[in-house]
Amino acid sequence: MNILYAADIRFPLERANGVHTMETCAALAARGHTVHMLVRPDTVSPPRDPLAFYGVPPTSGIIIDRAPVFGPPTVRRAGYLTCLAQRVLRRRRWDVVYTPELILASTALRWPAALRPPVVYESHNFRPAFAANLPELVTGLPAAGRFKLGRLWRRERRVWRGAEGYVTTTHALAVDLEAHFGHRSRAITAPNGVRLDPARRYEPYSRGDRPPVVAYAGHFYPYNGAHLLLEALALLPGVRGLIIGGHPKDAADGERLRALAAALGLTERVTFTGLVPPNEVLPRLRDADVLVQPLIDAPYTRYASAMKLFDYMASGRPIVAFDLASTREVVSDGRSARLVEPGSVEALAAGIRDVLDDPALADRLARAAFDEVTNYNWARRAERIEALLTEVVEPS
Repeated sequence: MNILYAADIRFPLERANGVHTMETCAALAARGHTVHMLVRPDTVSPPRDPLAFYGVPPTSGIIIDRAPVFGPPTVRRAGYLTCLAQRVLRRRRWDVVYTPELILASTALRWPAALRPPVVYESHNFRPAFAANLPELVTGLPAAGRFKLGRLWRRERRVWRGAEGYVTTTHALAVDLEAHFGHRSRAITAPNGVRLDPARRYEPYSRGDRPPVVAYAGHFYPYNGAHLLLEALALLPGVRGLIIGGHPKDAADGERLRALAAALGLTERVTFTGLVPPNEVLPRLRDADVLVQPLIDAPYTRYASAMKLFDYMASGRPIVAFDLASTREVVSDGRSARLVEPGSVEALAAGIRDVLDDPALADRLARAAFDEVTNYNWARRAERIEALLTEVVEPS
């Protein structure tokens, strides 16, 4: 299959959507498909080989096409859409267009079906809910007005009803989309994943005599809850913290966390690594004794298929997380993770203490998560997406 994968992002990108884009395309290419990635050039960092940056083996199945677009965001978006139109309307070149961006799917569906390939959209959230609660990440403005929210609703409806194929990353999102816009066919749920080493082997959990280390990996957006982990560490004397990640462009969030650590008297107990390459995250996680996902409970996290959770599971370390519906789609309390009351610093600290004080529990949780993450690797995910694409391209 010749797949045009459209993502209006600079590439390679250090954030989760960059990792997702690379892993999805690499997994589809590994199944014998040709994936033509239409992305933007990276004008921020020195030239980097994307495959090496993400630790993906070289492959002839991926073609990286950098749309020549520059300037402020609105100009870049217009230029990207023009490039997309030029490529999409060459129908004979592509079997399908696959995109994780609502505006790209919505725009492509406005073009006559006879002049374009089928469109498959992968949805990670419900954009109106995201824009209403975190408008600066969607609109770039401090508040999303009624006009913008209405336009997002119309786009969601158009793509749900019109796309030839539809992928959601959580079951909760699929349920809500169906409630809003009705039932549709050719729709699957495919959570995010992790790349697994075929030779990986579980090593029984053992802390030894050193002070315990609790780690968080990811960016520092307030909804990710890293500040709640710091507050929990203040209730856990003798426990060290390891904060992996953060992005230079989000310096204000990083400074806020460091200031909070200082105010809580944690400066000597918490290490901030700064941004690390994606292929170095897993080794860093293995330096910890407990891994924490303190994602807050909010309308826009209801649909989160957090990639850090799959990294945590693959690390062979026990997980403590807030008990959100999206998290329960992947792990369960007492079997593969310790789930605690959402938003409660005291419950988070108690959950961490439970795991640290009970090595048998820690080992049981870590081993179960390590085994179960085989259901969430990128290769297996690509199999499900491939089946949908085949159904779309070759309908019975």
